[in-house]
This record gives sequence, structure tokens and C-alpha cells, in this order.
Amino acid sequence: MMPLKIYGQQLDNRLLIGSALYPSPHVMKEAILASGSQVVTLSLKRQNPTEKSGQQIWHYLQEVVKQVDGYLLPNTAGCKTAKEAVTLAKMSREIFQTDWIKLEVIGDDYNLQPDPIELLNAAEQLIADGFKVLPYCTDDLVICQRLYDLGCEVIMPWASPIGTGKGLMNPYNLETIRLRLPDATLILDAGIGKPSDACLAMEMGYDGILLNSAVALADNPVLMAKAFDQALKAGEQGYIAGVMEQRQTAHPSTPTLDTPFWHQNS
Repeated sequence: MMPLKIYGQQLDNRLLIGSALYPSPHVMKEAILASGSQVVTLSLKRQNPTEKSGQQIWHYLQEVVKQVDGYLLPNTAGCKTAKEAVTLAKMSREIFQTDWIKLEVIGDDYNLQPDPIELLNAAEQLIADGFKVLPYCTDDLVICQRLYDLGCEVIMPWASPIGTGKGLMNPYNLETIRLRLPDATLILDAGIGKPSDACLAMEMGYDGILLNSAVALADNPVLMAKAFDQALKAGEQGYIAGVMEQRQTAHPSTPTLDTPFWHQNS
């Protein structure tokens, strides 16, 4: 697998993984290690190390990040306004000692769809304050372009709503974003349900995948984490190798008798 760069930091693995919903902190640790990921997301609202309930998870996360020579990626999950997200991002920077922030500003409680207006507002404020912003957004090309123009080097469109496991609901939109933003680092975030979803996104040329529920809610999270690691590698290699074009009609794969192979129709 080729290295991935996020705001100048080189990573050996293109999978980013969340730290919520696991059956236990021990399973979380083992699954993250099995995934090969070097970036682990966490939410200050839900996993605050300054509170007793979050101390054990925080201890495990510190161990994991140190073991893989990786990075913590705090997020603003649960925020609904730019003001709330900016405030939480600043608190996260102080506690976790990182200027990376996965920016989430939710506009609808039913499908947890990001609010594009508040998201752009928050991104602009955080970039001005020195944050390295990784915004979670929908598969809307224009929103992705606006975020990139603001200075977000990494854009994170969803595959489908958070936690649904529905996979890539709109491949056309995702392919268009990749086509129109060739220089952006694109990481597919949310809605991934199975390894084949991740493989498909990598075959499109996406730079990485961020997921949580697909591993944490599997019957065997550790084994599923390994499966996703392999799926990303397969998809990346397929993209680099060049996938054959689809055809409208069938073509025989064996040559016609007595016809040189270089005369065969492709």
C-alpha cells in the first residue's frame, strides 16, 4: 500500500478508524491494531479523558496510538452549530494536544446529515485559527469544492448516512467529486458497511476510508478490521493497475482458431 499524506504527515495505512461502539475497550484496542490504522478518531463529548467514564478508553487509545506510531483525530460529533463545533475543537486541541480536527456539524437528527452552511462557517473559523480541518460532508460536489477552496486539504464526503451500513449510495456523485478535485485528499467517511464497499471506493481513486460501526458492530470486530485492511489494499492496487472498461456486448476471451492473437478484436 502506498503511503497516505494528511497535512504533511505520512501514513503507511489508508484506513482511519473510530473508537466507539466496541463491546469492550480491550476489543477496541485489538481491532484497531488488527486494522493497521495509524489514525484513531474520538469525540470529546463522548470520550472525555477528564471524566472518570472516559479514563479507561483514553488509556487504551494512548497505548494504541503509541504502539502504531499514529495520531489521534478528535471530532466534533454531536455539534449542531458552527459556534458549538469551534468551541469543542478548541477544547479538543488543548486536551489532546493536536491541531487536527474532524469537523462535524449535524443539521438533521434523522439521518445525521451535515449542515452545509454551519460547516462552511466553522471550517473557515478553524482554518483561520490554525487548525488542520478534515470536514465531514455529504457527497455534494459544490460543498466539497467550497471546503477545498477555504483551505481544507482533506475532504471527507459520506458514502451514506452515519451508521447505516448502506455503502456507496451514489457512486456517480463520488466519482464526480474525485474527478473534479484531483488534487484534494479524499477520504470516504460514514455509511461503509462491508469490506467490498471500501474496496469499491478505493477502486474509484479515493485516498482513504474512515469507518467505525462496520468494525465495532461486527460479530468479530478484530477479524473484520483485518478484512477492511485487506480490502483497501485490493482496491488501491486495482485502481493503480487500471480497471478494464465495461462493454455493452460479450467478447470471447479465447482466440479464434488459426487467427493470430494480434488480429483479435479487443
